[in-house]
Amino acid sequence: KALQMTFFNSMYESYDWQSSLIALLAIAMLTKLLKQGIFKHPEANAMKQRNHEVDKKKLAQEKYPRIIKDTQRAGLFTNLTFFTLVLPFCITPTVGQPLTILLNIVLILMIYDFFYYLMHRFWFHGTGSMRQIHAVHHQARAPTYIDAHYVHPLETFLGLTLFFLTIGGLSLFTGPFDIISIVCVYIIYVQLNILNHTSIDKASFPFKTIHWIAAKHHRHHENMQMGNYASITLIFDKLFRTYE
Repeated sequence: KALQMTFFNSMYESYDWQSSLIALLAIAMLTKLLKQGIFKHPEANAMKQRNHEVDKKKLAQEKYPRIIKDTQRAGLFTNLTFFTLVLPFCITPTVGQPLTILLNIVLILMIYDFFYYLMHRFWFHGTGSMRQIHAVHHQARAPTYIDAHYVHPLETFLGLTLFFLTIGGLSLFTGPFDIISIVCVYIIYVQLNILNHTSIDKASFPFKTIHWIAAKHHRHHENMQMGNYASITLIFDKLFRTYE
């Protein structure tokens, strides 16, 4: 009983729900502010309008609203579970040094991307039932913004869970991550997975770079046999010779 009490007391003391809540609010607020700021740029606003026009036609199809609604529910459930049951054990309110924050972001994204590459290549594009589930997303041969959300809810759950488990698993070795690292890495992860589905014309920096990222993922969408399986970078595709 004494050991049990010590264990539960330790768990209670390490459960930092306040920092987790602050991180969630900061992510929501910063994401909104970033979008407002970015779309004031003429090229970004033009890009938004191009995607919006195509998205309206897609949303007129019966299948799009249903799938998007289901995957948003799956995403909401997975996020709430992470921010209430996992992140409080993996976060600290302590503000890290700039270099530490950068290293945390790179570490989380690269470890996640390695395991996502394996999951995407050998499970989502394998020969089992998960291939049919992933094929829902691959119905978009020329993706636009809305196709980042046109994903089977099970796939949404699995992708988010892998990202969250990466944070939780790494924290067992590194200790809790500072709140700024968590906020930054979450925003980068979500926005990259949206931007690589958008329709972007070549333009000035940074839009030219975003166009390159999207073009490589659009290549992946051409059919179920294409490479470019990684989600964040194409390093693992180049390493394992699946770069298109």
